[in-house]
This record gives sequence, C-alpha cells and structure tokens, in this order.
Amino acid sequence: MDGAAHKNNKEEDGRANKGGVQDTVGASLVLRERQKKKNTERERLRERIRRTAARACAAREAGRRPIDKRDAYGAATGRPAMSRGRARLQPPPPGTRTTTLAAVLVLFLLAVVTLPLRCDAASAGGEEEEEQQPLDYREALEKSLLYFEAQRSGRLPYSQRVTWRGHSGLTDGLQQGVDLVGGYYDAGDHVKFGLPMAFTVTMLSWGAIDFAADIAAAGEWRHALEAIKWGTDYFVKAHTHPFVYWAERLTGGGHGGVQVGDGDTDHYCWQRPEDMTTSRQAYRVDRDNPGSDLAGETAAALAAASIVFRRSDPHYSHLLLHHAQQLFEFGDTYRGSYDSSIEEVRSYYASVSGYHDELLWAALWLHRATGKEEYLRYAVDNADSFGGVGWAITEFSWDVKYAGLQVLAAKLLLDGDPQAAAHRGVLEKYREKAEHYLCACLGRNTNGADNVDRSPGGMLYVRQWNNLQYASSAAFLLTAYSHYLSSSSASASAALRCPGGAAAAAEMVSLARSQADYILGRNPLRLSYMVGYGRRYPARVHHRGASIVSHKEDGRFIGCVQGFDDWFGRGRANPNVLAGAIVGGPSRRDEFRDDRANYMQTEACTYNTAPMVAVFARLHRLTTAITTAAAAEDPDGGSPDRRSVDRR
Repeated sequence: MDGAAHKNNKEEDGRANKGGVQDTVGASLVLRERQKKKNTERERLRERIRRTAARACAAREAGRRPIDKRDAYGAATGRPAMSRGRARLQPPPPGTRTTTLAAVLVLFLLAVVTLPLRCDAASAGGEEEEEQQPLDYREALEKSLLYFEAQRSGRLPYSQRVTWRGHSGLTDGLQQGVDLVGGYYDAGDHVKFGLPMAFTVTMLSWGAIDFAADIAAAGEWRHALEAIKWGTDYFVKAHTHPFVYWAERLTGGGHGGVQVGDGDTDHYCWQRPEDMTTSRQAYRVDRDNPGSDLAGETAAALAAASIVFRRSDPHYSHLLLHHAQQLFEFGDTYRGSYDSSIEEVRSYYASVSGYHDELLWAALWLHRATGKEEYLRYAVDNADSFGGVGWAITEFSWDVKYAGLQVLAAKLLLDGDPQAAAHRGVLEKYREKAEHYLCACLGRNTNGADNVDRSPGGMLYVRQWNNLQYASSAAFLLTAYSHYLSSSSASASAALRCPGGAAAAAEMVSLARSQADYILGRNPLRLSYMVGYGRRYPARVHHRGASIVSHKEDGRFIGCVQGFDDWFGRGRANPNVLAGAIVGGPSRRDEFRDDRANYMQTEACTYNTAPMVAVFARLHRLTTAITTAAAAEDPDGGSPDRRSVDRR
C-alpha cells in the first residue's frame, strides 16, 4: 500500500473514532471491504498477466516476437506498454486519482516478481482451460489420410481433395523405358524413396487389417483404401521383372555442374513439384545389385495390402500377393543391402539395421496373407541367425523392423494359431523380445537403460532428428498389442509381462493415447504437431509445395533458385496448409522452433503419420459411443465387408 493511501485511511479512522463505537465498527467494515476489493483486483491482475504471458510465450515458441514483461502488463491492464527506452508515465485522465495508478504499478511489479515467466510454466497456467477441451480423434484421423493426397506424385484423380496440388513427375521412368509415374514423395522434397514408402504402406495396411471396423466407424474406410492403393499401384509398376525392382526415384539435374542422379540435387532447388525442371534418374536393384531390405519391405507392404483388398477386390489382392511372393524370393535369393548397390541413398535412408529384419518381416506378413507354414518356418529357422530373437530393440521405424516383426510373431501365440504350436519355443522367444520393447515404452524394464526415454512433457524420445516418427510407431504397437491381448483366448488373465511388473492392456492404450494427445497439442507448448489440427500448429513446415503459392493461384513458373529467393526465406506462414502432416517434433526438452530451415523439427514424413491412422481410429472408437450397427454403415466413406479383412 502506498503512502497516500495509508494517509487517507488514517484520516478516515480518525473521523470514525469521533462518531463512537458504532461508527468505528462501520468504518472497520468499510476498510475490510476496501482491502478485500484490492486483494481481488490484485489476484485478477495477476491472473490476466499470467494468461497474457502464456500467450506471449506461445507466440515466441511459434516463431513470432519475443515475450516482454512490459507487453504483458500493457495487454493485461489495457494501458500503453512502457517504452523500450526510457519509461514514460502517461498523464492520468480527468477524475483519475494518481494513487490508483501508483497502486496498479506496485501490484504489477509485485506480480512480475512473483510470476514465473518461463514459457513452460506460463503456458501451463495460461492454457489450463484449453487443456480440458476434448480432443477430436476423428478429425485427426480424417486429416491424417488427407495428408497422403498432398504427397502424391503422378497424375492426380478427379477426386483429389488437396486442391493446391497438381500433376507432377509425369515423365518418371521415361529415360529408362519404364512407367514409374505415381507413388509418394517421402517428405518435403520431390524424391521417391522406396524403403520408407514401402514401410508407410505396410503400416497403413496393418492398421486397416486390425482396425478396419474402427476406421469404417469414423467414415474413413474408402480414404484408407485409396491411400494404400496409391502406393501399391506404384510398387507393382516398379517391379518389372521377378528379379528387378526400381528402387529410388532421385532428382537429377543439369544445373551448376551437379552430377545427374545425385540425390543432393533435389535439395539444391526449392520448387513446387509441378514446376520440376531437373532430370529424374531412377535406380534399380537386381541380381547383380541386390537390395534384400528394399525387396523384403516392399514384399511385406504388398502382402499386407493383399489382405486388405482380399474381399473387395480379389483380383487386385491376388496381383499384390503374386508380386509380394516374387519380391521375397528375389530378396532372399540375392542377398545384400540396397544402399550398397545404390550408394546415392546413403545420405538419406541408409539401411543401418541391414536386411535380415526385412526378410523376417516379409516372411511373417506372407504367412499372415497366405497361411502357408513355409513362411512361418522361415521366420523360425532364421530367428537366431537373423537376430529375430536376439535383438532387444527400443526402436521401431522404416529402418529397424525387429519390434514390429516380434509383435507379429507374438500374435500367433496369443491367437492360438494351430501352426504356432509346433514352433512354440521359438515363438515364445519372439514374444519375450516384443514385450521387452513394449515394457521399455512403459518404463517397466528394471534396467533403466533398457527403457525408452521421455521428455519432461511425456513424449517418448529416441533421437533428435524427427523424433515423432518413433513416438507414433510406438503408439501403434502399443495399441495393436493391447488389442491382441484383449482379443486372445486367455484375455481374462492376459497381460504384458514386464520385469518391473505386469501391465494390463488398458495401460498400453493409455500410453498410446498420451502420445497421440501430445501430438495433438497436449504438451508443454500447447502446440499441435499435426498441421491443420487445433488452433496452433507449425505454420512454416519444411515442405516445398506447401511453402510456395499454389500453381492454381499463380501459374507463373518458379525456378530452382527462385524458390529459395522468393519463398524459402520468408518468415511468413506457408500459403498452403499441409493438413494432417505430423512434423518431426520437439527436442528432448519439449523445445520446438517453427522455422522452415529447421528441417529436423519442421519437416513432415509419410511414415510419421501412417502409424497414427489406426491409433486415431481406435481412440475415436474407444472414446465415443458407437454401436455395432452404426459402425457397419458408412454411406459417405464406404465400409469394409465384414469378411473383407482377414485378421489372421
């Protein structure tokens, strides 16, 4: 309380004493009410400053202007902020007591002293109400599938929903005399990498097999099939001979003396895919230049997709399975890593784990698609030598498939598969390794070093570059395994067996949901890492097509270097929203910088989003009251025949 206010209170007390005890009591009540009012005003001001600081922090984290305590005061009180030079006091309006302004200033200074302005704390306090808002998993699912339409290469169909995109890569394969038009661009550039593209389709197909009813209940079954088929159509084209597969579609170029076919060339340009002028060099694997990892992953994708289309399009399903079996034979007969045959890919998608995991992965998917014991026997006979029961991995990704194939093998036991009985000993070892990964995600391995790290905000953390790919793939395996446990013949007693204590299926779903929620904005920055979802999401995604005005709005040609000059360096938001894209995400400490040049965090990849399609569908089904009848009906989006997806 300032001196003038104290003096005024003393004078009022004196007059009250002259009036006797009754007046004294009255004056005391007046003072008490006055003090109560001031306390209320103080708390109200503190809360307004806290909320304003939270918004300013959010703006800073999103790449806008930095927070300033004086700005917080100005926004909270409605008064002009103090100058960044000398502080200037504005004269009070007529009828305003100077003491009031002084009191407000004192209250503000007290609030600033006691108010923590670290952005994580400010955001947590300022956005508390927003956190209570329910998340819309159906919207997240819808936008996830929409994202794949933005990544399409080739001639786009009339049903294309991402209208700012156009036809691109229409001469792919022309130089080699093959039709390689189609497929997906993997991320923010215009390269078609075979290994991550195949993994993307495998994950989309796996989700469509195990969670078909959930996807259909959300009205997205038709879009899920379209996303899968856009990839499998390309794989069939690229497999031109039983022992030949066109692996990569790298942008070559004739500018600046860059070697034609060098994958770096694409990164020297910042253009819309519709404007590409650089030559397109294709690479293939064959008998003399093997690529067992690429052949194995593509075989897995085609085998899984054949299950999805089995009833709705049996001819197409048979075609996919035929190519899957040939590619598996090719990869197993002529063994070698594809990045040894195609050195240009090493800087982007080097096969660090080798090819053994992809061959086991493909064999288990072919067993699931065909029911033939020979494929299961392959996974059993090579379990030790290929690392299937030896590697306990805490990563599941486009490169490392061990956790995924171990979950597939464990499913055979949980389902009571008749063919599994003869191989129970080896399959139990597979299950142990699968559960090691899941327990690591839950933090239930007794050796802390065997657990997956977490950020302070709860994000599963594997490594700095594009970490959300690992969080999304973990969320998928947790969701799938919990589903298998709940559906197993011993579901009443089934649980995840961890050294640190058993975990029920519900706990795995809870962790998967926490990762989905983190991606959708329930994180320290209150920022959705899915573009286009929520009120705040990355605005400067590292993506050529999204960052340049659509050719439909401005048809003028944009050259290779011109894109860098006119668009890449702009601080403004991308003109096109890459809806459904999940960016690389924050650091180990939940820090994120929304900057187009920060490709480690702001670039989105197809394999980030693919695993989350099934997760969002499952969470939507679990959190909404959907009847079986409603799930079977979907007049707008199409629905799977209840027999169309064999869940073996």
